[in-house]
Amino acid sequence: MLSPAYAVLSRLPYADPEPSPTTTTEGFLDVVEREPGEKNDSLMDWVIGAPLRILVILVVGFLLLALLRRAIRLVTGRLAEGSVLPDRLRGTPADALSTQRRANRARTLGSVLRSTANIVIGSLVALLVLAELDVNLAPLLASAGVAGVALGFGAQSLVKDFLSGAFMLFEDQYGVGDLVDFGDVVGEVEEVALRVTKVRDFDGALWYLRNGEILRVANRTQGWGRAFVELRVGYDEDPHQVQSLLAQATAKVQADPELGPLLLNEPFVSGIEDLAQDSMLFRIIVRTPSGDQWQIARELRAAALESLTAAGIPLVGGTRMTVVDKTSSGAGAAKGGDADDDAPQAVVEADVSGESQL
Repeated sequence: MLSPAYAVLSRLPYADPEPSPTTTTEGFLDVVEREPGEKNDSLMDWVIGAPLRILVILVVGFLLLALLRRAIRLVTGRLAEGSVLPDRLRGTPADALSTQRRANRARTLGSVLRSTANIVIGSLVALLVLAELDVNLAPLLASAGVAGVALGFGAQSLVKDFLSGAFMLFEDQYGVGDLVDFGDVVGEVEEVALRVTKVRDFDGALWYLRNGEILRVANRTQGWGRAFVELRVGYDEDPHQVQSLLAQATAKVQADPELGPLLLNEPFVSGIEDLAQDSMLFRIIVRTPSGDQWQIARELRAAALESLTAAGIPLVGGTRMTVVDKTSSGAGAAKGGDADDDAPQAVVEADVSGESQL
């Protein structure tokens, strides 16, 4: 039988023995040896994680932007040379002015496209980097959406101006140095931008026209022009002789070594185009390079005047001047008494050709 003391001790709660010093030392060594490994693994995971992904995003964005800028540079360079446009859009062979204008247009378009690429690629890269840094993008995107709506309502005219300017440049409607007619404003284009166009009129005033407000434009110096020369002669002249003399004048201009190359086709001398009260209208028409039609028209007028004057055929103007001669009535008043208002007076009618009729 068990002793009473043993029975009492058996009923007491059992407690585990305290760990030995050897066991405590081994556990601490295990912790010391394990914690640096765990920290190294966490650091490696962090290095391989977000920073590496951010670096990849930046490198890919940089390479993509570089490729886009190179492609834009190649396309705009070919556009400046005219090799991108099809034959039906090139028109007549370009002179130095049109070539320079095309180059300026290509540079402007290249600048716009490069700026657009920078904004788009930069925005995408920034959003991806913020996402890797665990930044909540929902408030940013919501704010950007609200700002876009506000900008769309508040800056509609500004966006319209920029879009119209971009399409105008791409379509090459006009360029620097062109003589254009906007309806209310006629003059020479001095500067073309995305938002405004600067035009200098013949009085020297500089007009600023918003591209979004330009509904129509007439370009008088694009491609080729046409020179018109109109001449009027009296009814007592032979129409066939006048037409022959005008043809001789145009042949003289064609034979000129400096003016001849500016005539792109054979000048057309029409017959009687109009019958006025006291004159017949003849017309000379010829195609010229853009901007040279006014010089050719002046030279044709001078040659036609020389040919008609040599043949004794005067030109007839459309304006007549009436001069009342009161010499006789003035003399009567000097001799004594007032002149009779009903006395006959000499009336002189003269036309612009210098002839007078009594």
